[in-house]
Amino acid sequence: MFRESFYHFLMTLRQPNQPTEIEQFANNAFLDSSFPKQSQDFDEISHYLEENAEYLPGMTIFDDAWQLYLEKMN
Repeated sequence: MFRESFYHFLMTLRQPNQPTEIEQFANNAFLDSSFPKQSQDFDEISHYLEENAEYLPGMTIFDDAWQLYLEKMN
């Protein structure tokens, strides 16, 4: 079964006008050229964000986006 990467899913959430926190995360991830774009691994992406994503004000935003990702993939 094919599962799209988290990044690909996140790009479907981009919103230029009055974005929610998750939509703003997607907007910022789009501009992050180092984001692990092919990953489907929670730990890999979480570690990357903790180390590199100053644009993410809190990891709960990632956790919420990851939950949406899991719901879509199942």
